[in-house]
Amino acid sequence: MTKKEITQLSYDITGFAIKVHKELGPDLLESIYEQCLKYELESNGYNVKQQLLVNILYDELEFESNLRVDLLVEDSIVVELKAVENILPIHEAQLLTYMKLPHNRKAC
Repeated sequence: MTKKEITQLSYDITGFAIKVHKELGPDLLESIYEQCLKYELESNGYNVKQQLLVNILYDELEFESNLRVDLLVEDSIVVELKAVENILPIHEAQLLTYMKLPHNRKAC
């Protein structure tokens, strides 16, 4: 994807996330927002992988992990949803980890 396409996709994802939150309101489980956002994205023609298991590649070896990306959109953008009042440093570390792993270039 070009930088322009990634920027547009990021904008679209954010818009759909806002729409879902406005429709459902606060205080629901993360999994509910995730499923509804996946629906919105797919309904608008985007390829979305949900709860994608992420393995670790090291020294040409692949290790299983318990890391799961909430949503991977168009094999380009990781969407990590949080239904919390405040984003904590551990949440940021989780997202940075996903971004540093292969095939993950941008995150929301």
